[in-house]
Amino acid sequence: MSKDVWFVTGASTGLGRALVQYLLTHNCKVVATARRTDDIKKYTNSYSNQNDLMILELNVTDKNQIEDCINRVLKEWHHIDVIVNNAGYGYFSSVEFAEEKEARNMFEVNFWGVKNILDFILPVMRKQGQGHVINISSLGGLRAFSGFGFYHATKFALEGLTESLQQEVSSLGIEVTLVEPGDFKTDFADRSAVVNQTLNKIYHNTANNNISKLQILSGHQPGDPLKFARAVYKIHQLDKKPVRILLGSDSYTKAKEKYKNMLEDFENNYNLTISTDF
Repeated sequence: MSKDVWFVTGASTGLGRALVQYLLTHNCKVVATARRTDDIKKYTNSYSNQNDLMILELNVTDKNQIEDCINRVLKEWHHIDVIVNNAGYGYFSSVEFAEEKEARNMFEVNFWGVKNILDFILPVMRKQGQGHVINISSLGGLRAFSGFGFYHATKFALEGLTESLQQEVSSLGIEVTLVEPGDFKTDFADRSAVVNQTLNKIYHNTANNNISKLQILSGHQPGDPLKFARAVYKIHQLDKKPVRILLGSDSYTKAKEKYKNMLEDFENNYNLTISTDF
């Protein structure tokens, strides 16, 4: 039986790095991609199974580069079983005063970057008659907090796209999963983030305060990246793969709070809701 081929974007640091490391110890072939491949080479050079590793430079906003990478993998390994769309970053700002260019740049990576990958991987998986698309979303794809509105917007958009995709491709043998992590011990809120440098004091107690708290939390988050990697691997092993899964106790707690409040609003306003029917 041939080894599964995993294609991971954003593999230079954080959760992507942890996943690549885990997969290399669990009988998988791994395509580790990032804009800066030197970072990947540094943490993988000690592994003895280098034949199971392909390190490729990839910017998910570059369609030509995506096509070249996928073609190279198919030429050498002939199939791609799992695509993990992990590349992404955060831009932190209040909604008002946000820099439009920064917000658009984040959408290009977090949302359109996934769409770019799907444009090339779905035909491959359709031809294979099987495949697993894993889109790394966030608790922030389910619930929003002040200070991160545009980041949430990218993840909310990704969640809607992914739900529709799952319904469209399930009959083709392609499985789709949304992974929604809480806070994990990575540099997401530190080196990997872009922060509006002109935060307005009007939002000191809301957006600005939340951004500061997240930055202080950096390096002390409750989630273990290696356990994240193990969980993602286990998800792929399941006979019935979930359409969405929360990872982290903080993600579970805060997601349940969100939906509890939503249901209360729905029920409290039920009569007004149904009053609009003919």
